[in-house]
Amino acid sequence: MNRKITVAKTAGFCFGVDRAVGIVYDALDAGKKVTTLGPIIHNADVVEDIKNKGARVISSVSEADKGEIVVIRSHGVPQSVIDELENNNIDYIDATCPFVSRIHKIVKEKSQEGYVILIAGDKSHPEVKGIVGNALNEPVVFNDFADLVRIFEENQNFLKKKVAIIAQTTYNSTLWGKCVEFIKSHCEQPQIYNTICNATSDRQAEAARIASSSDMMIVVGGKDSSNTAKLCEICSEFCKCYHIENADELCGIDFSGSYSVGITAGASTPAYIIKEVQTLMSENVKIMDEEFDFAKAVDESFKRIYTGNRVKGYITAVNDAEAIVDVGTKHTGYVPLSELTDNPALKPKDIVKVGDEVDLIVIKINDAEGIVTLSKKKVDAMVGFDKIIKAKESGEVLTGTVISVVKGGVIVTSEGARVFVPASQATLRRDDKLEELVNKEVQFKIIEVNEQRGRAVGSIREVAKAQKNEAQAKFWETAKVGDTFKGQVKSVTDFGVFVDLGGIDGMVHRTELSWTRIKHPSDICKVGDVLEVYIKDLDKEKNRISLGYRKAEDNPWEIFKTKYNVGDVVKATVVSVTPFGAFAQIIPGIDGLIHISQIANQRVDKVADLLSVGQEVEAKITEIDIENQRISISMRALLPEEEQTAPEADAVSTEEAPAEE
Repeated sequence: MNRKITVAKTAGFCFGVDRAVGIVYDALDAGKKVTTLGPIIHNADVVEDIKNKGARVISSVSEADKGEIVVIRSHGVPQSVIDELENNNIDYIDATCPFVSRIHKIVKEKSQEGYVILIAGDKSHPEVKGIVGNALNEPVVFNDFADLVRIFEENQNFLKKKVAIIAQTTYNSTLWGKCVEFIKSHCEQPQIYNTICNATSDRQAEAARIASSSDMMIVVGGKDSSNTAKLCEICSEFCKCYHIENADELCGIDFSGSYSVGITAGASTPAYIIKEVQTLMSENVKIMDEEFDFAKAVDESFKRIYTGNRVKGYITAVNDAEAIVDVGTKHTGYVPLSELTDNPALKPKDIVKVGDEVDLIVIKINDAEGIVTLSKKKVDAMVGFDKIIKAKESGEVLTGTVISVVKGGVIVTSEGARVFVPASQATLRRDDKLEELVNKEVQFKIIEVNEQRGRAVGSIREVAKAQKNEAQAKFWETAKVGDTFKGQVKSVTDFGVFVDLGGIDGMVHRTELSWTRIKHPSDICKVGDVLEVYIKDLDKEKNRISLGYRKAEDNPWEIFKTKYNVGDVVKATVVSVTPFGAFAQIIPGIDGLIHISQIANQRVDKVADLLSVGQEVEAKITEIDIENQRISISMRALLPEEEQTAPEADAVSTEEAPAEE
């Protein structure tokens, strides 16, 4: 039976390793004296090769000779090492992997902000040592989930502190997910940065996929390589797995019974070693072979992508600032929030999620750092503008969100396209503030399109006016006096308030707002309040709707009728003083007149001598005239009778006293 070999297409040098090795070889080719601070990568064959070409390997800065140029390996170093190189005027080239450099930046910033830094990784690994050395306070490193749980049990204060978590670039992505969920459940708003290298995630996923359908896996890479060791761990869950450094180690492996064999390799394994392993297996073990040119695949991956190129990408991670994308090359793709949407109220997670396939446009390539910056909103705008053009032709009403106020109007986004709406076309009323539209969903029509410049002009007012006319027509067909509505207050004036009844406004006069006296309608309500009103009068010819707000059951005269009778003694508060007497409030909205002759049991020449506004008095109700809304009350009726009586000539009847306005 023929046996089959499957070679992982993600096997071999990642971008950061390829870059670091290339820097060393370029410096050697230029005739420079090169020394690397530690092995340039975790691969004995490559390290031996650069030694044969004249490079030295040193373990500390102090070992560097005069005239040598020190290359910092892809794993990175603590900030103290950089400081030592610069303080001693030693020439150096920083070959730190750009993705590791990004972690250094995050750790510096977050530790400076007072965060406790949690690092998922191997504390003995040079990459992790470099990360730790870039923190301003002592980070906490955990190796696996059990280690993380133990640390939290021993450090309960984590629960009260600001926590930021990052991962070694080669960390197991499955284990990372488990650790993240634990931290989310134990920390309040932790800052989580998925810093596992995109190439590492892809390599681990492909290795698991191949191993799940193979009888055996061969993992090629240095014995000290962390990412290679993790590949072995992953593959071992599915089948027999062997970790070898080169083709020479194949001789000790028994392939009997293994009819399908998979090959993958760590990020520090050069393509030629993988090819040697593949070739030797094909020749000596007689396995069927698929040709795969690794070097060519790497070259092509960089050639396939260019600025302005429209590509499909898969979302691999999402954080608060950006979405990370796999675009099928050795680059790591980033879509900043500003290139996902124009809506400032949204975050990346509101727009995309891990696993989504999205259309993107390349806006910037940085081959030096292996990064490509992409835009989703530019693709959306292209698609959206086609819809804008069609909407202009058909007169279709579109829906969009107002994202900003600009000179002369507002900007609305719809289907990813931007539409300018002039101020004159933005609102129904000229005095409406444009700022109140920001972040609101609106309906509009396209009134002008410039295809060459990719610009469109819209009108919110046109749609709103049509909707208002339709609402008015419908209202007048069915409205009748007594109908009740719940409407929002649109404006407040000195004489009343205007209420939106659903596309048509009615007015509540100030006298209809309250049974009691008010200084201004704003004492009762403000713009935006919702009032329950009823129709008092309709004038279709003048397009006027008079509304009532105060309720009959709240009429103070109705309340007074049910609670008070002639002869009742009440406590009242003086609200005004006149030459003929004083008015005192019995209940809110109901005043009684204390005639000058009813204040005391002797002659009173001046009311103000005995009564003042705000004074509380006790009096008897002597007369109730509900029809004319007049009440007479007497303080004198509660006083002891005196022999002399008040001169009748000076008395003025209650009926002759002017009513309180």
